Amino acid sequence: MAIPLAPHPDRALPADPGTRSVARRIYERTRALPLVCMHGHVEAQVLADDAPFPDPARLLVVPDHYVTRMLMSQGVPLEELGVPRRDGRPSETDPRRIWRRFCEHWHLFRGTPSRYWLEHELAEVFGITVQPGPETADLIYDELMAALAAPEFRPRALLDRFGIELISTTDSATSDLAHHARLREDGLGDRVIPTFRPDSVVHIGHDGWRKQVEELAALTDVDTSTYDGFLAALRRRRAAFAEAGALATDHGHLGTDTTPLDDSAAAAIYARARDGDATADDAAAFAGHMLFVMAGMSCDDGLVMQLHPGVLRDHHEPTHEAFGSDRGLDIPVGTEFTRGLRPLLREYGHHPNFRLVLYTTDETTYSRELAPLAGGYPSVLLGAPWWFLDSPDGMRRFRELATETAGFYNTSGFVDDTRAFPSIPARHDLARRIDAGYLARLVTEHRLGEDEAIETACDLAYRLPRAAFQRRDAVTACR
Repeated sequence: MAIPLAPHPDRALPADPGTRSVARRIYERTRALPLVCMHGHVEAQVLADDAPFPDPARLLVVPDHYVTRMLMSQGVPLEELGVPRRDGRPSETDPRRIWRRFCEHWHLFRGTPSRYWLEHELAEVFGITVQPGPETADLIYDELMAALAAPEFRPRALLDRFGIELISTTDSATSDLAHHARLREDGLGDRVIPTFRPDSVVHIGHDGWRKQVEELAALTDVDTSTYDGFLAALRRRRAAFAEAGALATDHGHLGTDTTPLDDSAAAAIYARARDGDATADDAAAFAGHMLFVMAGMSCDDGLVMQLHPGVLRDHHEPTHEAFGSDRGLDIPVGTEFTRGLRPLLREYGHHPNFRLVLYTTDETTYSRELAPLAGGYPSVLLGAPWWFLDSPDGMRRFRELATETAGFYNTSGFVDDTRAFPSIPARHDLARRIDAGYLARLVTEHRLGEDEAIETACDLAYRLPRAAFQRRDAVTACR
């Protein structure tokens, strides 16, 4: 028999009845607030084209590495899940077969945040009433296909339905921003904005780096054969992003070193990289130096700087060689913030035009390093629990470990980190429930009044993200 799919109205709220009743009242005040989505990976082209989503498999399975990594961990080859191979060898192309494979393994997601998000999407976005499984796969597939054919399920219609007030995409430094130009022409330029991601040009020595730098030169009409020209081109790209509405930059680094190099040393490393002679030590030193340089640029142009370090990308080289990046095998490593960020914060930590939002997958740093840094530097905010910590218990631990030292108002509020467009409201809903539960406990322990708890919940859900990602040269108070 098919198992009904009916997410409980009290899901993720506290189990204690007294605390739960307070949490319900707090959550009710936040559940319908607009969504501010400032750290996402939805492609701008999806919203610019506004084409119907193709099918359930390519919407909910193939692009979601949370889903495919779980199935891969249980021996399901990525080819059977429709993930294309780089070498052109065949992968499954029948979306119904991919969907059946996913539904056959629905039990694997028990207890995971993916289960929470998928249930929310299926039940509350698409109106599905039975759980996925071998017997229900075709029924659900057909119902989803019928929904996806309707105009109200096109991407721009979902922007309105989800209550998304502002969403940022994440765009390479070499993006020509053409899709954002189309969105501006259609009147969505203040609602869908880019975020400047310079990783492909600041991490020297990787395959394709030279080509990326050449594209940077072509886009900016600046000679990048020298280090000075490289910096000038980056400034031009940042200006182009700001003109297109960008509010922030985004930096993915393995470590947090921000030791600046003198100009001659940086220029020498850059020259070696162009000649193909840069060492691993050169690459690490240049990456840390460029974080320092980018912080200085943020002081000049007001773009909020986001840093999410501590993930060893493409841990399994054969999978990367066969399928490319973002296939579920990026693995967290221990991360140190206090010493690594000291050069940057010594120079810019009290600069009135600088804002740094820090994310981590190493939750041991919350109370030891990140909360004290945010509690001591006016430029630093703690970003929301990210990636593997973007989960019910991960969010609870974040509040418990960070709040006593950093408070609520040295955080960015909730920002989602997803490529799966239909999961955005599910992620925000979960965060609002967890925050309601944490604040309800403070109320029932007589550590906070309920009116204050409601105000704080609204700030975390809406006002703080809006304030955190304002251009620093136009910042105003949260309330």
